Amino acid sequence: MENDSNTSSLALLLIILGLTIVSAYFASTETAMMKLNPYRLKHLVRQKHRGARKSNKLLRRPDRLLGVILIGNNLVNNFAATVATLLGARLLGETGVVLAPILLTLHFLIFAEVAPKTVAAHRPETIAFPSSFILEPLLRILQPAVFIVNAISNLLVAPLIKRSQEGNDELSIEELRTVVDSGANISRQRQEMLLGVLDLEKVTVEDIMVPRNDIAGINLDEEHEAIAAEILNAQHTRLPVFKAHLNQVIGILHLRRTSRFLSLPGEFNKAELMQQTEEPYFIPEGTPLSTQLVNFQKHKERVALIVDEYGDVIGLLTLDDILEEIVGKFTTDYPSEIEEIHLQEDGSYYIKGSSLLREVNRTLEWELPTDGPRTINGLILEQLEFIPESNICFRVGPYAFETLQMSENVVKNVRIEKLDAKRFAFDTDIHHDLDDSEGIDD
Repeated sequence: MENDSNTSSLALLLIILGLTIVSAYFASTETAMMKLNPYRLKHLVRQKHRGARKSNKLLRRPDRLLGVILIGNNLVNNFAATVATLLGARLLGETGVVLAPILLTLHFLIFAEVAPKTVAAHRPETIAFPSSFILEPLLRILQPAVFIVNAISNLLVAPLIKRSQEGNDELSIEELRTVVDSGANISRQRQEMLLGVLDLEKVTVEDIMVPRNDIAGINLDEEHEAIAAEILNAQHTRLPVFKAHLNQVIGILHLRRTSRFLSLPGEFNKAELMQQTEEPYFIPEGTPLSTQLVNFQKHKERVALIVDEYGDVIGLLTLDDILEEIVGKFTTDYPSEIEEIHLQEDGSYYIKGSSLLREVNRTLEWELPTDGPRTINGLILEQLEFIPESNICFRVGPYAFETLQMSENVVKNVRIEKLDAKRFAFDTDIHHDLDDSEGIDD
């Protein structure tokens, strides 16, 4: 009789262990299904991965998926509680009936909840894909129960939530940037290229254009010798042709078209030069680079002149400029080799006033403000709020500026040094003390 009792208790214990495994399966499957990367899942579906296709099919109706998992899990847990109560009563009598739920809760919490869900969170595909082959037929079997549970549940939550709209899992530009910036198993070079493409939305044509004062072109009002010299010494393949000033642009000249008549100086004339030009392509200021890249392709153009709201030319932009924003500098022509930033022995830099702030930040890994002016000269004038008549020193955040050369109301060269944390804090304290003392004197 005692042997029968021991055998019965052992059978109940084995049932609890079996139910623990089943409960762990449901718990881990729930976590794994919800943890699947939706974008990798879509990729695997396109690759016709069987487990991915079944999982994707189940996830189309998450209410049904959760319904079948939770129904199965609750049935198992309740059955296990009943068995544990019987086992406790057999072994310890009334005391066992009290202790059984407590011990079973600890047992299931560790072995059927926390442990399997932790594993599933780290390896969702390993668990979710095989489980989908079990959940699909199980969903058919429990369809009536799932339908009733979901109907009641949806009725209760309908006033609190709105049914999700199709396509709400699409990534925004900023979210996609975060994904790329996190380094999703891609090289640093490709990561920077992808970020460059995404940044085109935030950068306008003025941010990378060649300013009007730096545009090299052909002035038809000049003598033939000067025009020929300009063409022969040009560092670009395309030059704007104009009369008197850039607001009177006639066209864009491709230098390869000049070789024929430049080789015959006696036949060279301005009329023939004008016939070789292409119609100029104008674009408005404020155009995002992403839009302009598409427009270049649409209009079959490579060079654009940027005009302001008054129709005046303010700069020049090429297709190569946009491509360099994506892939970085790749040209080896003379202008690209001109250094605008010169490192000094004391750690400071001599920088040209016409240098773009974005280029300085990118080269030196600085964080000069770029929400206003686009050049070093513009930043200086904005900070000072006047045009300095002589060299002057000032500070923008942790950056110490010293103007070195002024010409025609423009800062030509400037010395900039980034102060370290200690020097910046010390310098800030000195400025605060001076401000306080000045306030007392007043």
